[in-house]
Amino acid sequence: MSNVPHPSLRLEQVTPATVDAALDLRVHPHQERNVAPVVRSLAEAYAFGEAAWPRLIFDGERLVGFLMALLDLPWRDEDASDRRSGLWRLNISADGQGRGYGRFAVLSVADELRRRGVSQMYVTWEPGDDGPGAFYRRLGFRTTGETSGRQVVGVLDLQQIR
Repeated sequence: MSNVPHPSLRLEQVTPATVDAALDLRVHPHQERNVAPVVRSLAEAYAFGEAAWPRLIFDGERLVGFLMALLDLPWRDEDASDRRSGLWRLNISADGQGRGYGRFAVLSVADELRRRGVSQMYVTWEPGDDGPGAFYRRLGFRTTGETSGRQVVGVLDLQQIR
């Protein structure tokens, strides 16, 4: 099954030609407390180097979102062998929500992780009724019982989702 709900959806790297549009991307105002702005994500991508995989989500020529995956990142300082990969950030434009772009983003990261030989995909989210927890659970993520800061940690077995 293709993960592209519409054939015009694609991921692209952030380039000098697209960075301003990426920085202007905004989620719904009530969601701003649930996700870091793109500018912070791009700064972290620079700082984390190869462990970060930032991508823009386009529908045709229209920028509709931003995602950043984490790749084989040490998860806990006290256990260097605990390395994880998953979805680090997901920002869908306020006017692009409810159109399958978030699902496309998650499935695209899952495809990339599978390509890299990863079997589990992690994600964290802000708890609460207006947070994205229900969205992630609908896609098959289950909570691990852990927290990262104050965020809930979820995991998805990649053989479950296509």
